[in-house]
Amino acid sequence: MTDRPSVSFAKFAMPGKGTVIVLANEGGGLGEKAKACDPEGVLARAFEVSGFSGKLAKSVEVLAPAGSQLDRLTAIGAGKPEELAEEALLKIGGAALAAGKSASEITLVAEVDGAEIDAAAVASLALGMLLRAYSFEKYKTTSRDNGNDKPAKKLKIVIQCADPSAAKKAFVRAEAVANGVVLARDLVNEPANVLGPVEFAAKAKELEKLGAKVEILTEKEMKKLGMGALLGVAQGSVRPPRLAIIAWNGGKAKEKPVAFVGKGVVFDTGGISIKPAGGMEDMKGDMGGAAAVMGVMHALAARKARVNAVGLIGLVENMPDGNAQRPGDIVTSMSGQTIEVINTDAEGRLVLADVLWYCNDRFKPQFMVDLATLTGAVMVALGHHRAGLFSNDDTLAGRLFSAGEATGEKVWRLPLGEDYDKQIDSKNADMKNSAGRMAGSITAAQFLKRFVKEGAWAHLDVAGTAMGAPLDEINRSWGSGFGVRLLDRLVADHYE
Repeated sequence: MTDRPSVSFAKFAMPGKGTVIVLANEGGGLGEKAKACDPEGVLARAFEVSGFSGKLAKSVEVLAPAGSQLDRLTAIGAGKPEELAEEALLKIGGAALAAGKSASEITLVAEVDGAEIDAAAVASLALGMLLRAYSFEKYKTTSRDNGNDKPAKKLKIVIQCADPSAAKKAFVRAEAVANGVVLARDLVNEPANVLGPVEFAAKAKELEKLGAKVEILTEKEMKKLGMGALLGVAQGSVRPPRLAIIAWNGGKAKEKPVAFVGKGVVFDTGGISIKPAGGMEDMKGDMGGAAAVMGVMHALAARKARVNAVGLIGLVENMPDGNAQRPGDIVTSMSGQTIEVINTDAEGRLVLADVLWYCNDRFKPQFMVDLATLTGAVMVALGHHRAGLFSNDDTLAGRLFSAGEATGEKVWRLPLGEDYDKQIDSKNADMKNSAGRMAGSITAAQFLKRFVKEGAWAHLDVAGTAMGAPLDEINRSWGSGFGVRLLDRLVADHYE
């Protein structure tokens, strides 16, 4: 929900006016193009006075610099040239956007002394700028200075670089990914009274405009399929559940798809096992996994990825009315396995159980990755800086870890095992949906593992990263869109 900047690319040339941003390496070194923008050498004095040393994403600004007609000349720290990888470039781009403040046009000189800035690097700088520009102000009726970096007018960004044509081509993918992240952020930020299961499914339908095929299953179809676990969660809400199935067929005709599965609990009261009132408003974001699946499917379709991919999103609302399921109820999942509901606030795994089984049964994918704001326990273990990764396949787990390190959407693998699996055995049914506080994120993952058969599968617990994560150079939003860039990179590196 943001007025996104426009981005264009141009050859190096001395800007005649406006706001110019140059990049300085650690130590304060400037490239020749940057020096040309500062004929009087005012930045050297500014570096000395401010103590600026070129550390990553730090900045120093000179207003009305001597010897030019520029309004502002700003230097952004690029850090050590040998460490100028994708995550660093994104942060530099975000810091550059923030430094633009209220400017209507920014010229960024994409040059770092001692480092090569190729087309892919330029696209990463642009992506960082777009992600930092995001703000969610749809429901604000008055304008006031609230500390964000959104300019008063639509911002024009011109990035000067060595090969503008190549940068423009590389930016096609970056812009598709940016739009996918923005979509995911918008979905997480929307209030639950606006975005219910039906409305979310309608949003999924809009991906047909990009060439995806979208199918929406109602409670009638899900009942026929025997999805008693998912439907049990939904039965306490007057808002009916939906299952959105998004297919992008950009690969070979008979090639098995890659599959992404999202937990889409549009609001989670906890059901009969109701949550404390304080902070419950944040449970509008309990569909952060579903939002990420929507975002990555948008990105893949928008950039015409050469892969077959499916995204499945189980959409429910967990409410505590007179028809809500109770602790002690036993439900039968689509797999035929029975589940004793110990805690109605352990509902996301019930939704995913049926969707994972359905995905595997229908599509027989190369792998499945599910994303879910599943447990508070993962935040106790990892905080807000990494998502929990669980997997039955070392190759898939390794690829996800590498994609996370590259993009900055980082994950950390946690164990699975027979001892943990025993904790979810039930004396009344095949299993129970909660084993209590101890190893809570692990036993939740063990529960999901019972519904994936033998295929490659990974579970990402994004409870600490999809919403309310620490603000940084490329995200100033409560909803982060975590997972979109991670999964897009996974596909681009290994499955196209």
